[in-house]
Amino acid sequence: MSTAHPVVAITGSSGAGTSTVTEVFEQIFVREHVEAVLVHGDSFHRYDRLAMRAAQARATAAGNPSFSHFGPAANLFDRLETLFEEYGRTGTGQIRQYVHDDCEAALYDRPPGTFTEWAQMPAGTDLLYYEGLHGGVRTDDVDVARHVDLLVGIAPAINLEWIQKLHRDRSQRGYSTEAVTDTILRRMPDYVHYICPQFSNTHINFLRVPTVDTSNPFTARWIPTADESIVVIRFADPRGIDFPYLLSMIDGSFMSRANSIVIPGGKMDLALQLILTPLIWRLVDRGRRARAGEGGAVRDVPVRVPS
Repeated sequence: MSTAHPVVAITGSSGAGTSTVTEVFEQIFVREHVEAVLVHGDSFHRYDRLAMRAAQARATAAGNPSFSHFGPAANLFDRLETLFEEYGRTGTGQIRQYVHDDCEAALYDRPPGTFTEWAQMPAGTDLLYYEGLHGGVRTDDVDVARHVDLLVGIAPAINLEWIQKLHRDRSQRGYSTEAVTDTILRRMPDYVHYICPQFSNTHINFLRVPTVDTSNPFTARWIPTADESIVVIRFADPRGIDFPYLLSMIDGSFMSRANSIVIPGGKMDLALQLILTPLIWRLVDRGRRARAGEGGAVRDVPVRVPS
């Protein structure tokens, strides 16, 4: 962790909704004049699209049908940890981009499914923002989570997660239901060992739970709407969180445990703004003062949305 150069990470499985939460963070950064460098988790995959297919084929032929993007064999966990550590220490580090589609191919002058070259990120930013699969991963060899100053987990109930992934991959990527189902099954061992444990390392978790029947996610015709769900928000350390204020601001919310608040699904964007804005304020304020060489105690920012 770092005072001068904070690292913020959003972690969640494929189809969990981390991209939507990133949009909220981007709104906060613009509104609060925060200079953030955005790091996408898929840029730390070990293989590009074609090489990944070949690696999966080799793994399957060798008797390992569970080789996936969720596990360490297909990722550069050590390089991700190095980036977080180096940024926290110096405010810079090396990143690259994964080229997803034709639009990004035109932007980066690289074919879809490939990576750009590694390059030094610009200096002088307020924080590093990571969005992807492994922002809080820990293994026998690496501990990415220990370098993160604010680690947020996005974890829909698993049937909802699968519904969201099925709809996204079929509508946006043209995959068949069978192909997406095969991917889910192949990833399951790595999901259990490398994705789920991260949610015990987070500072805050947002768990979306549907309030409609999702018993068979593979035949669901649509994604449950925000109003057809609730969100459980769990704080690892609830000290300093103004729960009475949050309850008064979020209509229909209630406390389920001493460190957890439950809100209507349609209020998630509001809750993200209320909870995350002051936390970002605090990190950025401390970082700017530390970089300026100012001493003294760092002021405590209450959990309030700005007026």
